[in-house]
Amino acid sequence: MNGAKLKMFRLIKGKTEEEILWEDFEQEAMPLVADLFRVAMFLKRNLPAAEDLVQETMMQGLKSFHRYEKGTNCKAWLTTIMYHTHYKQLRKQTNLQMVADTEEKIAETVQFEAPIPQQITDEDVLQALKKVPDTFREIILLCDVEGFTYKEIAAFLDVPIGTVMSRLHRGRKILRGELAVYARNYGTDNEETKEIKRKEGKLL
Repeated sequence: MNGAKLKMFRLIKGKTEEEILWEDFEQEAMPLVADLFRVAMFLKRNLPAAEDLVQETMMQGLKSFHRYEKGTNCKAWLTTIMYHTHYKQLRKQTNLQMVADTEEKIAETVQFEAPIPQQITDEDVLQALKKVPDTFREIILLCDVEGFTYKEIAAFLDVPIGTVMSRLHRGRKILRGELAVYARNYGTDNEETKEIKRKEGKLL
């Protein structure tokens, strides 16, 4: 049963459109609060501010849920709302002037970079990410931890896909250096890690 037929069936059963909207929101959006909170904590670096951002995101999401296409990527849809809300707050607080990002010029020369090794846990990545510059950290968090596509991330940040690719490529290189200690702990030293050790004079 497609969405339109299901909605018609529920209307026939005597439910109002508001009740149907809330049921759908509760089913698709509410389970994503923890995922949204992780992103909010990265954006705000402050627990109360992150909680407020999640709450505002959910409120805006509920108000706009009639525009959401049921069964699509609700997490990406809500994250987009969160970023728009966050930047709106920044502009209001600091009159932030967005500057042009020229990193997309590198995009065509960026080779495919493999994701972070599967043996490394999300917690390991999040700890190592603290040492990665913010510009790159945000892209890695959204792509490798939250699982968003380049297109979705570009929409969140309002930047070209090429910028996402170049930042991710550079960020992963930085992150791999930080993850070397985790790789050793898991016994997953690969040739790239060993080569880093050789260059540093740490491989006997």
